[in-house]
Amino acid sequence: MELILPDLAATQALAARLAGLARPGDALLLEGPLGAGKSTLARAFLRSATGDPALEVPSPTFTLVQSYDLPGGAAAHHFDLYRLSGPGGLAELGWDEAREGIVLVEWPDRLGPLAPEKALRVTLAPGADEDSRSARIEGWEGRLA
Repeated sequence: MELILPDLAATQALAARLAGLARPGDALLLEGPLGAGKSTLARAFLRSATGDPALEVPSPTFTLVQSYDLPGGAAAHHFDLYRLSGPGGLAELGWDEAREGIVLVEWPDRLGPLAPEKALRVTLAPGADEDSRSARIEGWEGRLA
């Protein structure tokens, strides 16, 4: 599925839609160059999933992972693997435990063989102006209509 997201509101609406479809055990792999909107999409997803539009969602660039409690007892984990060279440090970050909840992963190429097969891949690219972007979405067969 290919989408044009003309502004921030469109990116937030996509994130809210994905949050409504996500279930424990799901992975969202967010791909694209620096500045493509991966963190923006993750932030909007987490705010929607928690039901808190004012939720503080810092970028996990330096902490590598931030975790959030979701209604119903599940958890979501936002990973930013930019600073990793491969999957070697994922065990220390609690990857296996995090997979019981929902994981959002920026720079998923660093997962190597640990990339979940049934993940939703969202590839973002910058658009013509600051807030626009394009999105290619693959995965979650049958869930996205």
